[in-house]
Formats: sequence, C-alpha cells, structure tokens
Amino acid sequence: MKLFKITGEQLERITPEPFPLEKDIQSLVEKNTQPLFGLEFVKSELTVDKFRLDTLCYDTESNAFVIIEYKKDKNFSVIDQGYTYLSLMLNNKAEFILEYNENMDGNLKRDDIDWSQSRILFVSHRFTSYQKHSVNFKDVPFELWEIQRYKGGVVGFLKHEAESTESIETTSHSNSSSAIQSVSKQVKVYTEEYHLTSSKSRPPEINELYFKLKERIMGLGEDIEFKALAQTLQFKTTTSIVDLILSNKAVLGIINLKKGELEDPRGIAEDISEKGHWGNGEYRIYIKPEEDIEYPLYLIKQAYERKES
Repeated sequence: MKLFKITGEQLERITPEPFPLEKDIQSLVEKNTQPLFGLEFVKSELTVDKFRLDTLCYDTESNAFVIIEYKKDKNFSVIDQGYTYLSLMLNNKAEFILEYNENMDGNLKRDDIDWSQSRILFVSHRFTSYQKHSVNFKDVPFELWEIQRYKGGVVGFLKHEAESTESIETTSHSNSSSAIQSVSKQVKVYTEEYHLTSSKSRPPEINELYFKLKERIMGLGEDIEFKALAQTLQFKTTTSIVDLILSNKAVLGIINLKKGELEDPRGIAEDISEKGHWGNGEYRIYIKPEEDIEYPLYLIKQAYERKES
C-alpha cells in the first residue's frame, strides 16, 4: 500500500521507516494491546519450561489467553511454533493462571477460562507467501499481523485473512505432528458456517435475516470487524458493538452498552445487567423475520457511535 499526505492539492509520499529491532515492535505492541487487539497485557517474556513466550495477553470477551510473537526471521515455521506454544499452554494451565493473578491482581480459576478459544498472534513487518499459505485453513487458531512504520509517526497494521474452507486436520500437517492433534482436541476455531448450520430445525428465514443484519451492521463503518465466537457472532471495533445469536425463532442481539446508556423509545430492549448471558453488554433485543430491522439497527448503531466517541 502506498500512503500519501495531502498538502494543498499535492500528494506527498509517506515513506516507510522500518523498525530496526524486533524488540521495538514488541515494546510498541505491549503498550497498546487494548487499542490494537482489544486484549489485556499480562506479561512480557514469559518463560515456561524451556520456551520463552514474547507477550502474554488475556481476552476478556472470550475469556481466553492469547500469546503474541514477533518475528523478523522469514524462515521460521508459523505452524510448528504456533502449535508448540499452544500445546505448552494447555499442558501448563495452572502456570498461566498464576501469571495472570499475580500480574493483574486477579482471581482467575481454571473453570473461568475458555481454553478452547486460546490463540496466537504473530506480528512481523512482512510474512512470506509460504508462511501465509501455511495458515490458510478455516480452523487454525493463529492470526498473522503485518506491521509497517512510516515517517511522521504513522503505523499501519494489516491482518492476513485465511480464505480456505479446508481443515488443517485433513492435511499432512496433522498426520505428522502430535502437537497439532493434541491442540485440535482442545482448541476450536469457530466459523460463521458453524453457527448457520448448528440447528437442523432452524427455518431458513432466520439465516436470511442474519445476513441482512450483518450487511447493515458492517456498513455502519469501515472499522467494524466480524468474528465468530463459541456462542455468538460478534461485530466489533476495538471492543464488541453487538453479539448476534441465532435461535429457531429470532436473531438475538446483545448490545454492548451499560444499563442507562441506550436510548430506546419503543422499549423493546431487555435489561440483562443482572442476568447471566452470552455476549457483551447489558441489553438484549429479539429480531424476528417478519419485523422491520430499522429500529433494531438504530439501537445497535448507538453502541457503535459510543465506541467511536
């Protein structure tokens, strides 16, 4: 991508200014894990057994640990390192919980954590085509993020999106690696397809309604991201805007606003601030196929605008 600065009617090229050291990237990310990835920073340079993990974070929305690794070496294997580190985490759960509680003054217990949502983020100024292809599966619990620094204090982050619908469990990778087989039994990457096909008795009108809502929600802003979680289909910027849940009679929306923040003249939103529920937020709405979606979208838009302000 070429970046330019507008000066009057002239475009001035913003030239790259690469990070000289991997440690410089790590320092920048660790100070900004919340605005970058919506994660709590827990610890830098965590040593477990004979391995050193660059950055340990915690995702409060999925209740899972996230490891961040920074790479300038183009020869390293994303698959081998990623599954080795996830296997290390799953075999040393108590140690990760202890690190969180000591560094965050927390009181996490083993059952508080959704270990199936554990994942690894790799951050580098560039990934090779081979590295990108190696994680091009629908169920690999890794993310590749390319970072580029430019003159003038501009930094860009680009996430590599997997396009394949193939599972890594069907490839030669899984046949040759016990770590992949072990991790795959405990860690699950959820997809949109998983939610759409989770109920054989769900009428097609519900899925059609979901796609209408998805298109309109994504259209609220270019910074909105979509993510399939274990129980919900989430739309977020840095943090969640709304979590959608597909039932057999309606699409449920969990709007990420605190009690008292939502303007709801029609009073259709349910206060769930004192109820246990999936998703993030304290308001729940039910959207049915026969109903107009404009008013529910008006409520959802309020959460997006509050996150942007």
